[in-house]
Amino acid sequence: MEVILKEDVDNLGHRGDVVNVAQGYGRNFLLPKKLAIEATAGNKAVIEQMKCSSVRRSAREKTDAELLLTQLDPVSLEFTRKTGDGDHLFGSVTAADITQALEAQGFQIERRKVHLEEPLKSVGEFLVPVRLHREVTAHVKVTVIKEAEEA
Repeated sequence: MEVILKEDVDNLGHRGDVVNVAQGYGRNFLLPKKLAIEATAGNKAVIEQMKCSSVRRSAREKTDAELLLTQLDPVSLEFTRKTGDGDHLFGSVTAADITQALEAQGFQIERRKVHLEEPLKSVGEFLVPVRLHREVTAHVKVTVIKEAEEA
């Protein structure tokens, strides 16, 4: 099945690309979520207009992302968690935790843009990548410290 992507889809393509996908993937996922449209002759004519507007939108989004990158550069987040043996956390620091902490500081960033390979489960200092745009990635300093033990 040939579809035209309306949004960037990881591991598939970027906005405006014409790609071949499995029937079920296109019909059950991409089309209902409005991530793609069917690649008909009429829609292929519309794709040129989409590409032009996409280039303009992408340029605007990139400049906004670069501005946000300069604002995120000095940001440092600190999380206090209970620990067990070997400074291993009871629980973890997740992308949702990082997103909430950034929102508390006035940054509106979606959780899916915070790229953690796996949740942080130990005490220490970490650089967490935040993908603001396809070409712009910020690195937020996250510090996880032990919670003080009660006597």
